[in-house]
Amino acid sequence: MRSEEEALLPALASPVLTPSSLPPEEKRRRLVELVVHSVPSPTSQRVYRMGVEQFFDWWGASAAGEAFSRSLMQRYRVSLEARALAPRTINLRLAAVRKLAEEAAVQEWLPAAKVSEIRSVKGAKVLGTRAGNWLTRAQAEKLLSLPDIETLKGKRDRALLALFVSAGLRREELATLLRDQMQQRNGRWCLVDLVGKGGRVRTVAIPDWTQQAVALWLEAMPIKEGPVLGKVNKGGRFVGAGMSAPSIYAVVVEYAELLGVEFRPHDLRRTYGKLAHKGGAKIEQIQLSYGHASLTTTERYLGIEQDLEDAPCDHLGLTTV
Repeated sequence: MRSEEEALLPALASPVLTPSSLPPEEKRRRLVELVVHSVPSPTSQRVYRMGVEQFFDWWGASAAGEAFSRSLMQRYRVSLEARALAPRTINLRLAAVRKLAEEAAVQEWLPAAKVSEIRSVKGAKVLGTRAGNWLTRAQAEKLLSLPDIETLKGKRDRALLALFVSAGLRREELATLLRDQMQQRNGRWCLVDLVGKGGRVRTVAIPDWTQQAVALWLEAMPIKEGPVLGKVNKGGRFVGAGMSAPSIYAVVVEYAELLGVEFRPHDLRRTYGKLAHKGGAKIEQIQLSYGHASLTTTERYLGIEQDLEDAPCDHLGLTTV
C-alpha cells in the first residue's frame, strides 16, 4: 500500500495527484506556477521556475515513483553536488524545491509534517563571501566612451551603460524602466517609483550626463512612449520597444570584452556604490539608492571591512577624564 504522501504528491510517472482529473503535464504546470507566483521579484520568479522545472526533470528521470520526502530531497542534493555545481547554485536549486513543498502543502497535496522534513535538509556549505568585481573610475569612464553615438545602437548602449553606472539598477529594473519614470525632483533628474526586491519602492537621482545620454537615445527612437530601452537589429535599425534582461546582459558582456575587463551587469551596480562611497557619499544614502533592506548587504556590495587601526573611536574628539 502506498504511503499518504505518495497518494498526495507522487512522482511524475504516477497518474494520481489531486485534483485527480488533471493530466500529469497540467499537474506539473500548476505546481510550477504556484511556486513562481509565491515570490514578487521577477528575478526570484525566474530562478524558482528554473529550479522547480529542473527538479521535476530529475525526479521523473532518476526517481520516478518515489514519494516527495526528505530522502528524495537528500538524493537530489547529492545529485547536484555530483555535478560540481557551486554551493550558491545548489542552495538556490534547493530553495526552489523547499518552496515547492510549501505550496504543495497549502494545496493539501502534501502533509504539513513532510514539509518540515524536506526543509530540514541542509544546503551546501558556502565558504567565504563572493565579493564581485568593481570598475575603477578610469575604467568606468572608458566604458562609457566605447559606444559609437553616431549610430542608433551606440546611442542606446551609451544610455544603457550610463543608467547602470550612475543609478545602480538591477537588470530587471532597467528592462522595465519607463519614460515617464524619468522626472525632475527638487531641481534634478531622477528615476522615480522603481520597484525592487521585496516590492520596495525607491527614487534614485541621476547625473545630468546620464539624462543627456538617455535623452539622445530617446530622441532617436521612433516610439515616443513606453520603455526607455529598445531593440536594435544587427543592421542598426530600430525593431521594437523594450529589452529583456538577457538582452541587456548580452550588451554588457559585449562591452566588457571591448574594455578587456571581466564584469557583468551586477558588477556595474556594485561599481555605482563603490565609486559613490569613495567620493564621499554616505553609506545610508547608498543603501536607499540600492533599495537594500539591510545595511549589511550594502556593506558587502562596497567591500567594506572594519578598520581596527583607524577605528571610529579614534575620531570622537574626546579626551580622557
